[in-house]
Amino acid sequence: MLPFDPLFRNGDLTTIAANFWPRNLDETQYPSFRDLHRTEADVQVLALRHEPLGEVRGELIVLHGLEGSHESGYMKSMAQAGLVRGLRVHRLNMRTCGGTEGLAPTLYHAGLTGDLLRIVEELHSSGRGPIFLMGYSLGANVVLKLAGELGARAVELGVRGVVSVSAPLDLHACCLRMQERRNFIYSNKFIDRLKARYRRRAAQFPERFPLDGLDGVKSVLEFDDKFTSKAFGFGDAANYYATQSCQEFLGGIGVPGLLIHSADDPLIPTWVYEKAAPEKNPNLKLVLTRHGGHVGFLARSGARFWAEESAADWMISGT
Repeated sequence: MLPFDPLFRNGDLTTIAANFWPRNLDETQYPSFRDLHRTEADVQVLALRHEPLGEVRGELIVLHGLEGSHESGYMKSMAQAGLVRGLRVHRLNMRTCGGTEGLAPTLYHAGLTGDLLRIVEELHSSGRGPIFLMGYSLGANVVLKLAGELGARAVELGVRGVVSVSAPLDLHACCLRMQERRNFIYSNKFIDRLKARYRRRAAQFPERFPLDGLDGVKSVLEFDDKFTSKAFGFGDAANYYATQSCQEFLGGIGVPGLLIHSADDPLIPTWVYEKAAPEKNPNLKLVLTRHGGHVGFLARSGARFWAEESAADWMISGT
């Protein structure tokens, strides 16, 4: 793996800078094709597909974080890193993200693995592979959870490996961390976007999405307790987090996995990795850097987007 020389040694600065840093996805060489995947009778999700220039060495499905989309910067830089190495890339949107609110009557949540599974099955049935799954933040929880749910079946479906960047292994612990005063910038951004999305859902499906109490919600945890958990039948946030956190599924992962995390991540406490101990599963490799922030990992020297370049190298190396 490439050595990491951090551009910044402050987790907040790295997190914020990475969010705004220009990303290069050369759509002149690698144009995007819009693929709609029907995953349930009334649900479709959108993936932006990019073809490599030469021989296809594998399929890479990349999933974004909370309130992100295929347009998120890290999705673009990861696509570029995969494409130059010969991977066919699918920048996958979670339900209703990336301008697709008319394609599903539901929300998305941190453990919703069914849509991703349908696409994996579709690729496998069409003879494509090997398949690599990669997720950032909330999307990382999804890909790790799916790999754990599949167990040995992942190999049968052609999944070669799974990569996570800044995965919130313990959803409850991470939501509590987000509520800390020092994280008000992140918390406010996420809750404002979640509430706006919920209001749009309510305008389309008022019978499914009651607005009572929405204005008073001040945190992601409160939103999940009052709305996300109810929409998906979890009951409350405690049960939602307990059943959907990927830490409970790490032991079942039967394919090689690479978990990238930074000790100065402002949103995910390092102790959740120490508690979950993913390295107890011999299939998993944890790369814990001292600096890097949340979904940041901007490098001073070498490739600027260290996590993306390292992940792509890991995939084509045969893991």
